[in-house]
Amino acid sequence: MPVSLVFAGLVMLRRACYRWGWLSCERLPVAVVVVGNITVGGVGKTPLILHLAAALRQRGRQPGIVSRGYRGALDSPQVVTATSDPALVGDEPLLLARRGASPVVVGRDRVAAAKLLLASHPSCDVLLSDDGLQHYRLARDVEIAVFDSRGLMNGWSLPAGPLREPASRCKSVDVAVLNGLDAAPFLPPGLPTFRMRLRGDRFQRLNAPQTTCGVEDLAGKQLHACAGIGDPQRFFDHLSALGIGFAAHAFADHHSYTASELAFFCDAPPTTEKDAVKLAQLSLSLPVWVLPVTAELSPDLAAFVMEKLNGRPSA
Repeated sequence: MPVSLVFAGLVMLRRACYRWGWLSCERLPVAVVVVGNITVGGVGKTPLILHLAAALRQRGRQPGIVSRGYRGALDSPQVVTATSDPALVGDEPLLLARRGASPVVVGRDRVAAAKLLLASHPSCDVLLSDDGLQHYRLARDVEIAVFDSRGLMNGWSLPAGPLREPASRCKSVDVAVLNGLDAAPFLPPGLPTFRMRLRGDRFQRLNAPQTTCGVEDLAGKQLHACAGIGDPQRFFDHLSALGIGFAAHAFADHHSYTASELAFFCDAPPTTEKDAVKLAQLSLSLPVWVLPVTAELSPDLAAFVMEKLNGRPSA
C-alpha cells in the first residue's frame, strides 16, 4: 500500500506536467478518439473499437486505429495486416485488422504510429487510439473510459490494486462505457454514460471461419472452454447464458498458448477471438470453435462521438 501511494502520486504529477505544459502534447491534423481504461487488464475495448470504427464509417468518416501492440516485439511502428504475426504486433491489433475494415498501426510511441498511419492512408480523417488513455503525448479530442463488471475492484492504485490512475481521473473523461456493469457509483454525476453488451451465438471453426456451428450443434458434447482475456469469467458467463455446458480453463490476459495446454480429453474447446489469433499458430488435434462477438451500445455512442467531432476546431 505505501508503494501504491507513491505510484498514485507520480501518476498525478506526470498528468499535471502535461496539463501545465512542462511536458508537451502533439496534436495531429485529424481528430483523435481515445478508448481506454484506468484499470489494468482487458475490459472489452477491442469490440468497442470495432463497433465505433464501423459506426463512424457508416456516417461517412474514414477511421484508422493505432494501438500499442501489447506484448508485441516491435521497436518501431508497423502497419498490421491480416497475416501479421501476433508475437510481433500483439493479439488485439491483429484481431482489429482481421475483423475490421480500418487500417491498423501498432507502436509503443502512439504519436509515431499515428503519423505512419496517416502517411500510408491519407484518406483517414479520424484516429481511434486503442488503450491510449495514459499516453498523454498524443493530444485527443474525445476520451472514452471503459469499465467492466469488476468496476474499480478494491480501488487502490498499482501494485496494491488495479488502478493505473486514481479514481478521480473519471472526472476528466468525456464519456464512460459500462460493459456488463449496471451501476457505477464511482463515476462523477452528470458524466455521459453508455451501456455495452456483447452479443454472439454463432461459432466459427479455427482456421476455417467459413465453417460455422450454432449452440444446438454443441449440445451434449464434452467441451473445455479456454479464455486468456482480462476477465475470463465474462466469456464463461456468455457461454453459460447460451445454455452451453463446459469445463472452464482460465488463463492470464494475452496468454501465449502451447499445444499441450489444449490437449484435453473432450470433443472441442470453445474460445474467444482474441485467443484464436494465437491458437491458429499451433498444431491442434481437436476442432477449436471460436465465438465472435459484437458490441451493442445504448444509447448511440457513435452519435455522441460525431457531435463532439463536428464541434472540433480545424487543425
